[in-house]
Amino acid sequence: MAFVPLPHTAAWRHVGAQDGFESVVFREAASGYVIDGHTAAVEDGEPWAVHYTLDVDDEWCTQQCFVRSWSALGALETLVTRDPAGHWRVDGVLVPELEGCLDVDLEASACTNLLPVRRARAAVGKPTDAPAAYVHAPGLEIERLEQTYVRLARNDDDDVVRFEYRAPRFGYDDELEFGADGLVVEYPGIATRLV
Repeated sequence: MAFVPLPHTAAWRHVGAQDGFESVVFREAASGYVIDGHTAAVEDGEPWAVHYTLDVDDEWCTQQCFVRSWSALGALETLVTRDPAGHWRVDGVLVPELEGCLDVDLEASACTNLLPVRRARAAVGKPTDAPAAYVHAPGLEIERLEQTYVRLARNDDDDVVRFEYRAPRFGYDDELEFGADGLVVEYPGIATRLV
């Protein structure tokens, strides 16, 4: 499936569990992209903010992600890296349970769903497993998150690409809509793209 080039910027309104706003800037790098994003939100009456810088290679696999958060917990930061052999480290410490993951998925971000979708080469209806290093907001705890994407048939009259997305850990199973650039447009109960 071919995607159009990414825009220079994008933004989402977060709804549901958190009320907030995410904005990102995309920069081409020597072999991939750098994605700089910021989310400010209120969840359970508590405000928090997360800034991230995500480096991905030309195959849309995470190379590293620096995340900084501000909340009632204080100011926190973490660096998550994946080496060419696929070994993951969090703040320099090897984390074997993340072996096999290709992505960082940020709880604070609708944008990070871009990575497995841009990589997806599966036929319509065939599930693609996309386990990720999941970074919670605002505490920045990290765990392995099993996820599955199933590309759905495309309507001829629109530019929307649809995937059924499942994350059993959170009991989430719904249809996500992505634009022709691979960025999520509608993430039910989570976020809606604004630009």
